[in-house]
Amino acid sequence: MFIQIIQGTCHRQDEARDLMDQWLADVSPGAAGWLGGTYGFTDEGELLAVVRFESREAATASSERPEQQEWWGRMEALFDGPVEFHDCDRVVMMLGGGSDEAGFVQVIRGRMDDPDALEAGMREMETMLHEARPEILGATIAIEPDGTFTETVAFTDEKTAREAERRTMPESGPVHEAMAAWDRMVHDLQFHDLHQPWFASRA
Repeated sequence: MFIQIIQGTCHRQDEARDLMDQWLADVSPGAAGWLGGTYGFTDEGELLAVVRFESREAATASSERPEQQEWWGRMEALFDGPVEFHDCDRVVMMLGGGSDEAGFVQVIRGRMDDPDALEAGMREMETMLHEARPEILGATIAIEPDGTFTETVAFTDEKTAREAERRTMPESGPVHEAMAAWDRMVHDLQFHDLHQPWFASRA
């Protein structure tokens, strides 16, 4: 899987949402290799799009289509300023990946020191995460070559997620060890909350 993250400040939110719906209806049918996406606005007015493709080649081919370029020209004009793109060939899925049934999504950006160690311990971490945080429906971790990552976590709803965050985690045992290992591995974290996310997937 290949993931592209698109991020930029956009206060013309209704227009942007309408144009993205238009992309789904009119442009996405010709986007071979497009798998789906998670979208939303933060409280600060940033639009975040986490878009999944089968491969980088599929994403490139999609972006080069005339109808895609014409659509993006109109979309780019709705942003307040420059738009960031983050291309990630390395994708780790937790609990099967995200979920279009999520009521709340948190996007976490940061840097990780050892992506290989993350993948090696993922199976064990998944089991413990499912037991400790059942409100998490799934997640993807998209990793750039320099270790910058974007984790997209799907929750059943925000209230349950916040309540779980406030619970005291065990001070010892496997869950504590897994969380401590994660904390040692990642740094420079930035959290982006999508209170009203929307989703798109290839039918």
